[in-house]
Amino acid sequence: MTTISIIGSGNMATAIGARASKHGHTVEIMSRDTVKAQALAEQIGNGATVGTYGARPAGDIVILAVLYAGAVEAVTRYGDALSGKILVDITNPFNAEASGLVTTEGNSVSQQIAAAAPEGLRVVKAFNTIFGGVIAEDEPLDAFFAGDSAEAKTRVAAFLASLGMRPLDAGGLEMAHALEWAGILLVGLARNGAGFDLALGAEVL
Repeated sequence: MTTISIIGSGNMATAIGARASKHGHTVEIMSRDTVKAQALAEQIGNGATVGTYGARPAGDIVILAVLYAGAVEAVTRYGDALSGKILVDITNPFNAEASGLVTTEGNSVSQQIAAAAPEGLRVVKAFNTIFGGVIAEDEPLDAFFAGDSAEAKTRVAAFLASLGMRPLDAGGLEMAHALEWAGILLVGLARNGAGFDLALGAEVL
């Protein structure tokens, strides 16, 4: 398999990192909080390492697992260290009540990241429509993603498939805003009786 770098050390970083490790990938954790990063690497095991926050990630695919408000700042902090990488934005820019978004059409977090990104960084939106707890269960899932680079999407689709997920291409990066709304839909379903152990999917009839 390959090395996957994860910026962040919270619940989603834990879920994605553990699943990636279980499916044969080497995981690098990069976090402002080095203590949390080390603890997460030890929890994941299987050769997981801790990278220096802001340094060039070891993996060609970098998962940005931070709160949406810090996403652009994190990418700016890394700067040219991300050049040539594929950055997977998993953020959900929910408002305080998680009843809507703080972003607007044409200004998704993914598009903001792309605008601030160094030359050669390709941004793909993924994972934001799946709860961390569901990812951790390691069951088959549909995984929606969007991005402008065909090569980057092919790489991300292969990564998702390697995790036992069915990658579903939603289109260009302009569709990232639709995926952010899909995250709201997921929360709405969970809050209104479906529970937080569900996942969105698609079925061809």
